[in-house]
Amino acid sequence: METLKALATRKSVRKYADKPVSEETIRAILSAGMSGPSAVNARPYSFIVVTDKALLAKMGQGGPAGRVSPVVGAAFAVLVCGDMEKAFKPQPNFWIIDASIAAQNMILAAHDLGVGSVWLGTWPDENNIRRHQENLGLPETIIPHSLIAFGYPEEPNTTERDLYEAEKVHYNGW
Repeated sequence: METLKALATRKSVRKYADKPVSEETIRAILSAGMSGPSAVNARPYSFIVVTDKALLAKMGQGGPAGRVSPVVGAAFAVLVCGDMEKAFKPQPNFWIIDASIAAQNMILAAHDLGVGSVWLGTWPDENNIRRHQENLGLPETIIPHSLIAFGYPEEPNTTERDLYEAEKVHYNGW
């Protein structure tokens, strides 16, 4: 898929078909996440892949307004985390941007491979951070950033959207 077409047709998928995603496809998605730029090439992230249905169900509880998260029906999820031991020391918070780039790359790669996804925010919500740390037994130096649910969409989408808004663009100053 061409990059611009992928960007124009990607949408958040919250309902998934009951179909597993191959290890090869999961690895390709993770590889895409690791292919993005990071500050001074520190690559201060780690990825926790969750395929266990019981754990996905546990992780999907306690969402906003008591709603069940799309992660419950996903084939797998990836918790993108910042690794503070690998963070760029002069600017340790750059990990947040690096993790965001990795997450976006994974979402776009998944779309290209026919796998749907939805980005479920974690950082900076302390409750979500703590919940993921507890559910997955994370060390103190690993900070949850975002949880991404993945799976084959119940209803595939190829509709292109143009979300360009001219009023949000300024040249050479405000």
